[in-house]
Amino acid sequence: MRKIMLKRLIVILIIFVMSSLTLAQDVVVPDPANYQWTVIASDFDNPLGLVNAGDGSGRLFVIEQAGLIWIIEDDEVLFDPFLDISALLPPVVFQGGYTERGLLGLAFHPDYESNGLFFINYTDVRGDTIIARYQVSADDPNRADESSATVILKVNQPYDNHNGGDLAFGSDGYLYIGLGDGGSQDDPLGMGQRTSTHLGKMLRIDVNAETYVVPADNPFVNNPDYKPEIWAIGLRNPWRYSFDMATGDLYIADVGQWKWEEINFQPAGVGGQNYGWNAFEGSYDHPEKQFAVDPALVTMPVAEYPHEQGCSVSGGYVYRGEALPELDGIYLYGDYCNGRMWALTRDAAGQWVNTIWMETGRVITAFGQDEAGEIYLVDYKGEVARLVAK
Repeated sequence: MRKIMLKRLIVILIIFVMSSLTLAQDVVVPDPANYQWTVIASDFDNPLGLVNAGDGSGRLFVIEQAGLIWIIEDDEVLFDPFLDISALLPPVVFQGGYTERGLLGLAFHPDYESNGLFFINYTDVRGDTIIARYQVSADDPNRADESSATVILKVNQPYDNHNGGDLAFGSDGYLYIGLGDGGSQDDPLGMGQRTSTHLGKMLRIDVNAETYVVPADNPFVNNPDYKPEIWAIGLRNPWRYSFDMATGDLYIADVGQWKWEEINFQPAGVGGQNYGWNAFEGSYDHPEKQFAVDPALVTMPVAEYPHEQGCSVSGGYVYRGEALPELDGIYLYGDYCNGRMWALTRDAAGQWVNTIWMETGRVITAFGQDEAGEIYLVDYKGEVARLVAK
């Protein structure tokens, strides 16, 4: 009887393994040798991001850490900057050393074509986070009206790193603000899990107001223990997140501490997640935690990689362009330290498959996406490149 049961268990195990292999084979990631990054613009000073205005113009806007925003139009950089806020930034930004401060994020209002509003995220002279609203100049579509600045949110920063800095509008029309845990190492103040602070959180606000209002369906809006703007908690330093143009799903790249880099996934319209920091780094227990968190209450990353493969994740985009249709639906992201890229997708059973995809040799601070869904890479050394077929 025991031998029969053992044989049955072996057969079941073989079927399970073969089934797993079959599922893995359902995912076909295109050969990276068939693609290349073609430089479309260069000579930027420490560029940190690239976004489009969604206004049908096809223009791309490049964010420089030192406070300037430049326009690329028809693969040419316009002579004058769109915006210059360098006078508002802390002196450390201009001293040539490593810093996580400066002009960090840019997002255009979904109705930018008609209302001319856009939003930036920067650290002020004191090092605190500022979310400000601006308007385009009334007589020049390639210049912002610097006098139109309105500060809509300020968040005090206890340390000089982990500011987060990204901004993005969801398909719901609300502005999502990703903030780091406020800095130092291992989140010593426990900001990731502390719900009375904006730090270490994803915020969601409605900017169709004098400053902003909190959406009525934010997950913690009626809980006095939470800041009402909070959409999700447990982030260390979300460095670039993006919405899938086709589905509205949110992908969040969260920079790790000593061992793990992670990608978090949030289905469209579903908030309230706890991504675990600093009780967890990636899906692993973090020994320097300030608060114990039940793993069952944590939304674990859909992808992670150890520091043997990279050291600082830079979030990317789900490809939705027409030029490279074989990449459709694949989330592409990379590492700042070594320029390695990954391709993240799901198999036929809905399981996530994370594949090392390409060695770019670049210092990847961000990726970008144009209105057509094509993808760009931002190199901290000063170049912007478009992903194309060879």
